[in-house]
Amino acid sequence: MNNIIKCAFLGCLLIPSTSVFAAPCLNITLTGTQGGPPVFNGQAGSGTLVQFGDDENNCSAVNLQFDTGRGTTQRLSQAKTPVGKLNAIFLTHMHSDHTEGLADMMQLRWHFGSAGPKVDLVCSGDTQSPKGYVLSCEKFAQHIGDPLIKSGEMAQRLAENNKRLPGGPAELINVNAFKPSETPAEVWKSGDVVVSAVGSRHIPGHVSYRVDTPAGSVVIGGDAGNDAPKPPRKTSTSAQVEALSMGADVIVHSTIHPVMGPDKDSGFPPPIYFRQSTATDLGSMAQRAGAKHLMLTHLIPPLGAKRQGPYPIPGGGLTEADYESAVVDGGFEGGVIVGRDLSSLRLPQ
Repeated sequence: MNNIIKCAFLGCLLIPSTSVFAAPCLNITLTGTQGGPPVFNGQAGSGTLVQFGDDENNCSAVNLQFDTGRGTTQRLSQAKTPVGKLNAIFLTHMHSDHTEGLADMMQLRWHFGSAGPKVDLVCSGDTQSPKGYVLSCEKFAQHIGDPLIKSGEMAQRLAENNKRLPGGPAELINVNAFKPSETPAEVWKSGDVVVSAVGSRHIPGHVSYRVDTPAGSVVIGGDAGNDAPKPPRKTSTSAQVEALSMGADVIVHSTIHPVMGPDKDSGFPPPIYFRQSTATDLGSMAQRAGAKHLMLTHLIPPLGAKRQGPYPIPGGGLTEADYESAVVDGGFEGGVIVGRDLSSLRLPQ
């Protein structure tokens, strides 16, 4: 008797065959949360790792690194994502606390992976400042290995292994430079992962990014601030970043606490304070944009620090609650992560 006839007599429960698909996921990890060039408590310099994939590959089919402050290689190793697995690197601007880890990362790729593949370096093209100097991501990449070449180390390494690229780590970088616009524009894509960028104010050539995937979206604001360099203005945040953030699930953004303001007697330089976005204004922006989560990074001042560089913190070191309170004061009702190195968020939760 066949199975269908048996079930007709025996009352079997027939379960239709279904295919099981791994669910897509997005993972966001802060690889460095130090605000500016100072060093505090071993924190790494600015950086955010964004990974997309599914449950079967632990969200690691596509690995994107945004900014590469000092110590990025160490944090990536702790995040179980070696530099050789990065598909692309994105720079928000040419400040050393966002870029100085790139040489270390590319030397490591050159040393062990000269056969490739190359890694895309996505950044704004050469930008001339109002004072005439030029900020150049392309030249930075071209000369990334120069100290090692000039010191003779590169020649010594090549003598040990002639399969390494003779031009050094610069030969492993594929520079994708673009001209930033005031409206979001696509700058990189791989399968279902699309990265858009918008020009935003901080220094000439500064850009902010948005990553869209089937599992969710995240905005990397960098050090963006308002186009107006100082008050009077409605907010310290960037209108361009706010437009980029509309409907995003997560916003990752540099943050300065209002305690560093000119009216709080820290001595912190007003022009530097005014070019950053305050925690309170970021809360307001994230609420207007409809974001579900706000991740604060590049914290000025760092958690627990008594000074920001040479400048004392009025009232002493700040806590996570101090930052969270400032965000809530801005009206944000979503989830807040006050960044520490390797803080992470996975979507869907």
